[in-house]
Amino acid sequence: MPRAATKKAATRSPARTQTVVKRSTKASKSPAKRSTRAASRSMSASHKVALAQGRRESHAINQYLGALDTGPAKRGRKRTPTSIDARLARIGAALKDATHLKQLELIQERLNLEAEKLKLGVKADLTALEKEFVAVAKSFASRRGITHAAFRAKGVPAEVLSRAGIRRTRG
Repeated sequence: MPRAATKKAATRSPARTQTVVKRSTKASKSPAKRSTRAASRSMSASHKVALAQGRRESHAINQYLGALDTGPAKRGRKRTPTSIDARLARIGAALKDATHLKQLELIQERLNLEAEKLKLGVKADLTALEKEFVAVAKSFASRRGITHAAFRAKGVPAEVLSRAGIRRTRG
């Protein structure tokens, strides 16, 4: 036992050095001074107006681009609710005799078809969204540096961009 006591004493030798952390001058300032300085800052009225305008424009652009995505941009044969119902009936019949893996695939196809059928029933009113887009697109694009080509790549018709005042640039 006495030997164990000497080992503990040896590990606690004064050879260990403790480092003293020096406080920076900023940390030594009183918290009261910091809170009064932060409390005195506030946004100007023009800054608040600019933020509100940016939110309004971003919302209008986002709504219009979202409505374009749901539009009839797909190529090929168009599906109708009747054709979707017929395929759903065939899937229901095929589920009984299918293997587990095939059942999984058929269930996923059924879910996809049901979602597509819901989309067919909802038509986006592009006229109101387009009008709002035309009103805000030029200032939004100039502020954010978005070009005519970027809008076209996203699917915005050239006629809508010209009404908005966004011109095609060369170079």
